[in-house]
Amino acid sequence: MRIAIVENTQVTHHGQVGVALHEAAAVIDLYRPFTDGLLPAPGSYDGLLVFGGEQSALDDQIHPYLPRLANLMAESAARGTAVLGVCLGAQLFARGLGAENRIGIAPEFGWTGVSRLAPDPVLDQVPEAFPIFQWHSDTFTLPQGAQHLARSDMAEVQAFRYGRAGYATQFHFEASRAVARDWLKRFPEVIERMAPGFAATHAQAEAAHGQAADDHGLALARAWVGLI
Repeated sequence: MRIAIVENTQVTHHGQVGVALHEAAAVIDLYRPFTDGLLPAPGSYDGLLVFGGEQSALDDQIHPYLPRLANLMAESAARGTAVLGVCLGAQLFARGLGAENRIGIAPEFGWTGVSRLAPDPVLDQVPEAFPIFQWHSDTFTLPQGAQHLARSDMAEVQAFRYGRAGYATQFHFEASRAVARDWLKRFPEVIERMAPGFAATHAQAEAAHGQAADDHGLALARAWVGLI
């Protein structure tokens, strides 16, 4: 299988999704449009994966490729191609499907609880309530025609499916304990502003939730890859 991965920031960890893709011997084409504006050609991939970034889904003046990427995700899913948007990728997928992006109203950081809402071949791989890593301030409304799959106390739409295999997750299920540790090492000031005191409590939170979140993230990743 050939997977087009779109990164939206300089430091992008593929994490548990990368593990599942390598297990499946996926051939990966990597795009970094925030540097050159280039995106994969429609139909050139078996799966389209869009990761997060520090920009909002509406930052067109800074990153003019964003509306093109949002539309590419929506059009790919409508054709039945497997699509996965994580965090900013989820927000862009929602935008491409005509939902409303809501900026700065739903901050979540660290391992938090998410609840499943409907049967689904991917989300069914985790418990009805499960811990998973979050790092976002923005959210979005449920796109018309999408299946609402998960919510949290802060963000009503944590996950949705559109079509056969188009998935959006606001939560970072790719973020293993190793990824979270690296984020804390690389971005201590940003994280302290986002979640004051997180560094001091990180070890305790990791011990309580990290292994389960890693297991859930890999189960979700394997299930999505299985749909490709």
